[in-house]
Amino acid sequence: MLIEHTHFKHVANLIQEARKKAYLAVNRELIDLYWSIGQYLSEQTKAQAWGKAVVQELANYLATTLQGQKGFSAQNLWRMKQFYEFYHASPNLSTLLREIPWSHNMAILSSADSAEEKEFYIR
Repeated sequence: MLIEHTHFKHVANLIQEARKKAYLAVNRELIDLYWSIGQYLSEQTKAQAWGKAVVQELANYLATTLQGQKGFSAQNLWRMKQFYEFYHASPNLSTLLREIPWSHNMAILSSADSAEEKEFYIR
């Protein structure tokens, strides 16, 4: 008995859709994590006068504690802080930020000049 390939295509489409949804869910969680870290660092730099040395110490601590985890260098931690500080006053954008990858968020944040230009590229 031969089965039509349209049935196979249906299963392949189900798999592709599930993968897409999983990728988007993971991306949202990562952006939420980076937002939370940025918020925490922003608050600590104001309340506790954290500076480069403390953030470097935090990065070293994370590297030792979370062995194998990448993306938490001092430079990236500062980027998370910058990300939070720039966008926290724009609730309309904070939802959209979670729909694009972190690398795209960083490219927009570093290359677009005005808030309007950043919003244009995010949308």
